[in-house]
Amino acid sequence: MRAAPTLAEGFPDISEITVARQAHWGRWLAAAAILVVLAAIGRAFVNGQIEWTYVSRFLTAKVILEGITNTMVMAVLAMALGIVLGVVVAIMRLSSNPVLTSVAAGYTWLFRGTPLILQLLLWFNLALVFPTIGIPGLWSARAVDVMTPFLSALLGLGINQGAYTSEVMRAGMLSVDVGQYEAAQAIGMGRLRALRRIILPQAMRVVIPPLGNEFIGMVKATSLASVIQYPEVLHNAENIYYANSRVIELLIVAGSWYLLVVSILTPLQMLLERRFARGALQITR
Repeated sequence: MRAAPTLAEGFPDISEITVARQAHWGRWLAAAAILVVLAAIGRAFVNGQIEWTYVSRFLTAKVILEGITNTMVMAVLAMALGIVLGVVVAIMRLSSNPVLTSVAAGYTWLFRGTPLILQLLLWFNLALVFPTIGIPGLWSARAVDVMTPFLSALLGLGINQGAYTSEVMRAGMLSVDVGQYEAAQAIGMGRLRALRRIILPQAMRVVIPPLGNEFIGMVKATSLASVIQYPEVLHNAENIYYANSRVIELLIVAGSWYLLVVSILTPLQMLLERRFARGALQITR
């Protein structure tokens, strides 16, 4: 049988002392206060002047389903345009050419410095500045016919997103070690090929989390396109409650669809982050 370890002289034996758990009363009080607030909000919705039958009725209405489809189509296309512009502008910002750097900085300053809803309205009313749009001698058309709600929303959301995405992409490229650039030059790779083959793949693990957040924000930002008559889910919900005056019910319907979409996108974003993080961990081992 193994002998019990002996204590050094001058140290008391504390093995028999009972360890008391910390109470954490502040956490319990905070949790109780949050539950009380949530219960009060829930009670207000239950007892308020809300016809829940209208919520269940319009939740799967054809016009609402068409609206959420248009919302996702616009979010995907605008985000794709924003990523393409963001990559190009980020490369321009990191260029040694002062003209390219100035143009990229000006683009970012302009579209990040003005409200998105203002940009949407400007694109939709572009015919007031340019009555006709086209290529001289080849093609021309009236701007009022070209700048439909769909195209105006796509340009407004996509170009605005490009200004934010450019900063995300620039940060991702700057996170790659300078030695990677030098190694690419040493084996004779051009700048663009090195970016495509070496720099951008490594920058993705830094870029994916903020880009995922930006896409979730884009899904919700499409609601601003309702001011230019783009038929996304909020616009269609507004058209319904203008007719039946069930404002809260239709807003709950629209909010429920936004929550459902975000709830689906969030775990997908986490899976994508893990995939790119896995490659980074293998490199560091």
